[in-house]
Amino acid sequence: MELKEFAAARRTVTTRSGPVAYTEFGEGPAALFVHGAGTNGGLWRHVVEAVRDERRCLAVDLPLHGGTPARPGQDLTLGGLAQVVEDFCDAAGLDRVDLVANDTGGGVAQVLVARRPDLARTLTLTNCDTRDDIPPAAFVPTIELAAAGAISATASALLADLDLVRASGLGAGYEHPDKVADETFRAYLEPVLGTPEAARQFERLLLSLGPADLVAADPALRRLTTPTLVVWGTGDVFFDVRWAHWLRDTIPGVTEVVEVDGARLFFPEERPDDLVPHLRRHWAAHA
Repeated sequence: MELKEFAAARRTVTTRSGPVAYTEFGEGPAALFVHGAGTNGGLWRHVVEAVRDERRCLAVDLPLHGGTPARPGQDLTLGGLAQVVEDFCDAAGLDRVDLVANDTGGGVAQVLVARRPDLARTLTLTNCDTRDDIPPAAFVPTIELAAAGAISATASALLADLDLVRASGLGAGYEHPDKVADETFRAYLEPVLGTPEAARQFERLLLSLGPADLVAADPALRRLTTPTLVVWGTGDVFFDVRWAHWLRDTIPGVTEVVEVDGARLFFPEERPDDLVPHLRRHWAAHA
């Protein structure tokens, strides 16, 4: 699916956490897709296109990303973001979902199901934050830039030269960043870097992402029996495949770990055919 078509379907619902943007396609049991820091719901567009014939697919935009604003002082920790997703589910009338997550969204999803195990019919985690790996070592330099205010100081330069983005930062999440269209990078980065205030908020979000909420969720995750599929790209510079095995050994509900050879963080966008068949099988087995 073209990003323009996906974005044109974006709508907004009012929640207890404020307005939340999302994109919806298809009919059937609800599947909720959660992205990570620096992207938005458009990350899932190709996966959604493939499964919209069997699921009501909702891809949410986290605060500051896509079409969802961030309120001044809003809690942007994993716990705060999980509350936004929970409030979105309540506002959208979603009482059971097949929850699918990537990157920071995977940490958000773990916190959410630890709090509300009744909400997820199934859980699918792709490369993402885990209890002992937030922020991941390869992302620490970006956190240091955020702490120094250097991201907001260079935001306009980044948006003006997307080859800088391809060479580092967001581009590192792709196996082939040279093949990612400029419009994709712009769609992801303009909401978080397009104004000085947005860039400062993005720095605050990055500095809010720590292990505390996943540590607090750990006891509940170790009791979680929700059928859980883990699909992990082995070429990711941020989240090593050993964290997929850590999730398997931590969450009793994990039914399978699938390793996607050479794939990087954003493989659900770049290589959707390496996720979709496993999703379908997982959903069918636990309908």
